[in-house]
Amino acid sequence: MKKKAISKNKLYSLIALLFVIGILGMLQANSAQYSYQISILERSAIYAVVAVSMNLLTGFTGLFSLGQAGFMAIGAYTVAILTIPADTRASVYYVDGIAPAIANLQCPFWLALILAGLFSAAIAAIIGIPVLRLKSDYLAIATLGFSEIIRAVISAPQLNKITNGSYGLKNIPAFPNLFVAFGLCGLCILLMVLLINSSYGRAFKALREDEVAAQAMGLNLFRYKELAFVISSFFTGVGGGLLAIYMRSIDSKTFSINLTYDILLIVVLGGIGSVTGSVIGAFLVTAGREWLRFFDNPLTIGGIDIPLFRSGFRMVIFSILLMAVVLFYRRGIMGSNEFSWEGLGRLIRSIPNKLKRKSKTQKGDNA
Repeated sequence: MKKKAISKNKLYSLIALLFVIGILGMLQANSAQYSYQISILERSAIYAVVAVSMNLLTGFTGLFSLGQAGFMAIGAYTVAILTIPADTRASVYYVDGIAPAIANLQCPFWLALILAGLFSAAIAAIIGIPVLRLKSDYLAIATLGFSEIIRAVISAPQLNKITNGSYGLKNIPAFPNLFVAFGLCGLCILLMVLLINSSYGRAFKALREDEVAAQAMGLNLFRYKELAFVISSFFTGVGGGLLAIYMRSIDSKTFSINLTYDILLIVVLGGIGSVTGSVIGAFLVTAGREWLRFFDNPLTIGGIDIPLFRSGFRMVIFSILLMAVVLFYRRGIMGSNEFSWEGLGRLIRSIPNKLKRKSKTQKGDNA
């Protein structure tokens, strides 16, 4: 019976994967027509990578870090510096010129992404030594301060010949196609899932549940905290590199505190401790903001201007919807659970019963 259930799950997953590939193929074949939709999907997939990496640290290890924007900036600038075509760099570094050491430094984007992750992980290993001695809110404040320091360093005039200062970097090569973007994002998430389900993942969860008990079991608390912090920063750096390739033009303002808050919102909305929740949350938050954009445009009905429809009203509606979701799903959409076909089937089968109970209750109240 169990083998049949596993076979069904594999079949359903294969069908879903083929369906997604078909949708991506259709969008890629008509990329000029669906450029807006492709842009939303690519940004959502990139945010999903960063959200899962944040969840790896916060949801599975219990370390509350708010330094995601800083590590994304490190990854994004690393990828940008390594991938901008050499013949266009003069037009990018047009103010103070470019440092000779990086003038002709160029590599494929996939290698640049790996180096971006490694550079972010190296920085995380260094700052993790002092900050991981802190706990809870103090750790969050320390990593948030680190994020702002990184942003200030990037825009510093002293580094104009490397980061181009406040002018930012442009002419970053784009993704060859939609499949490459989703393939890279999917690979990153898959690697994190494998890590979470490994012995290291179980050690991370033990730290989250009870540090004292974990230490009594022989776990080196600092070692595993540092490891989780470094791995999370590696994938956050890769996510920043993917964002640079997606945007094709970046500056220090791209990686403000608001970006960290957006990622945190995705993690909380999807469910702290749920990988699929982070993925779902990334697509819902990113797409929701775009689909509600019509609220920012003036609306006239019968010659009467509707005063609420103006610039910024979209975020009011978006915030109200978020509040409604949080009220009904206090632990996020998925909680700490992962998506399963059995769970989806139970949910669908439970809907008629809920409707029947609601109908009976209303009839009783009317009687």
